Amino acid sequence: MDDFLDLPTLIAIVVAVFVLFRLRSVLGTRTGNERPPVDRSRSVATEKQQAEEKVVPLRPRPAQPDLDEERRARKLEAEIEQTAQGDETIAAGLRAVAEADSGFTPKYFLDGAKQAYEMIVTAFAEGDRQTLKNLLDKDIFESFQRAIAEREAAGQKVDFTFVGLPRIEISEAEYDRKNVSVTVRFHAEVVSATRDRDGNVVEGDAEQVQLIADEWTFSRNPRSRDPNWKVVATSQID
Repeated sequence: MDDFLDLPTLIAIVVAVFVLFRLRSVLGTRTGNERPPVDRSRSVATEKQQAEEKVVPLRPRPAQPDLDEERRARKLEAEIEQTAQGDETIAAGLRAVAEADSGFTPKYFLDGAKQAYEMIVTAFAEGDRQTLKNLLDKDIFESFQRAIAEREAAGQKVDFTFVGLPRIEISEAEYDRKNVSVTVRFHAEVVSATRDRDGNVVEGDAEQVQLIADEWTFSRNPRSRDPNWKVVATSQID
């Protein structure tokens, strides 16, 4: 009995008991209710799916009309209807011009036509050939130049004052697949008197405002880089 419980044996028993106790405290005991081992690959897939469900997928924005372009189109159509004053032929012509020339609007055009008219009639009275050359088609310029030369040869001068344009209207518009053309009627108020060499008034009235009416056609090539319109036809309205 003493041999069985010798000191080395007791030490070995104590160490064995200690090791078993430590293993039990670390590993625990199975009760039958333990969760099965986690399938890591399945867990990752599930997390990815849940994450995707929380993210709004990115898609291209549905095509929407340009609101600014819509407003411009409505404004242009309103200007055309107002300018045409119920004349569908003029309205159709203005639409054709606007389609060919993207920078065209009736209001903008008429503002420019007013300025051009005043510049041209004033330049004609003063004999300013350079201004006329910039604003008139070649044939019309030659016609104006001949009239100026005849007046100068006769020793005549013109006293001229542009008063205003109480009325202006578009009477025709068209696009002939090459040029856009717009015809305008001008009803202008001016003071004009032509004097001879001695200063005597031979035509017009230096004190009286006169009403004159002209119909001019402006034209330009919409494909040209030159944005300016030129007068290609003129006539007086009785």
